[in-house]
Amino acid sequence: MELEECISIVASERDLTEDQAVAVADLLASADQDPERKGVFLTRLAEKGESASEVAGLAKRYRELARDPGLGEWSETAIDVCGTGGDKQHTFNISTTVSFVVAAAGIPVLKHGNRSITSKCGSSNLLESLGVDIASDDATLRRSMQELGFCFMFAPAFHPAFKEIVPVRQALAAKGQRTVFNILGPLINPARPAYQLLGVFSPDVMELMASALDSLGLKSGLIAHCDLGEKGGMDEFSAAGSNIARGFGALGSIDETWSPAEMGIEPGPLADLEGGDATENVAILEDLLDGKAPKTLEDSVVVNAAAAFFIAGRHGSAREGVDEARDLLRGGAVRRLLQRAREFYS
Repeated sequence: MELEECISIVASERDLTEDQAVAVADLLASADQDPERKGVFLTRLAEKGESASEVAGLAKRYRELARDPGLGEWSETAIDVCGTGGDKQHTFNISTTVSFVVAAAGIPVLKHGNRSITSKCGSSNLLESLGVDIASDDATLRRSMQELGFCFMFAPAFHPAFKEIVPVRQALAAKGQRTVFNILGPLINPARPAYQLLGVFSPDVMELMASALDSLGLKSGLIAHCDLGEKGGMDEFSAAGSNIARGFGALGSIDETWSPAEMGIEPGPLADLEGGDATENVAILEDLLDGKAPKTLEDSVVVNAAAAFFIAGRHGSAREGVDEARDLLRGGAVRRLLQRAREFYS
């Protein structure tokens, strides 16, 4: 299959089949293909809107091409907590902080991510500022899981197929063009955790993401989006709006909207969730651990951690885990984990 044929299909508002999407994954990863034409394909695909079959095909192929970090002994009990990014809200690193809360609770966290393209401080930026070596080798990742119950896999080290794609994506991002890779990144964790809490930038992609994750065989998870009304939306649950939840795997029956009150927290202003660069966000994290952060931010972290507990089977609903998550965040368990992490990577 040729790239020009794929461009023609999506430009005419037709969906690629899953097999065609697998083929185009190889074309996008090829050094023999014109980067400009790759950009045209990705733009046309975004304009059409990605289908579940396209996302599943691309994700399956890039998972096959990923390098195995050798963390399989944790995969069946571990969770990844992440967001697609791209919601343009410039909020604090909620999902990364949630990962610390979940690991402090004893649930293994296999986190996978990259440096931010669209925000001042992505997950890897914050982790580096906390002293975590994001370029750890496989042996260090294993020891991190054994000693901390948490590790971070820096995407470029595990996806050699993306070498030819990154410059294309960066060029499009500079123009404000979202691509399917905003969606794909969270689907291709090389350690393949069985559980996932995945925040998305738009409710329009929730169904296709749930379908793709079902197709990839995860045990259980939730797709999350917070509707902020006229202010847009967020790629995670929060106290600042109305929370949309779409389940997959064992939670596949969930297709609901939850108010902050229904999730056991209080509503609050979006402004309280604002983040900054890595230095600023480390200071915000310290405030969270000291109980000095805005209540809306604390509640937003807590409710996502509670959702992760629910996904992993620790509680029977997201609401039931709120008190435990708050105790871990403010009671010293997360601070102790972060101190151990600093010592581990020093």
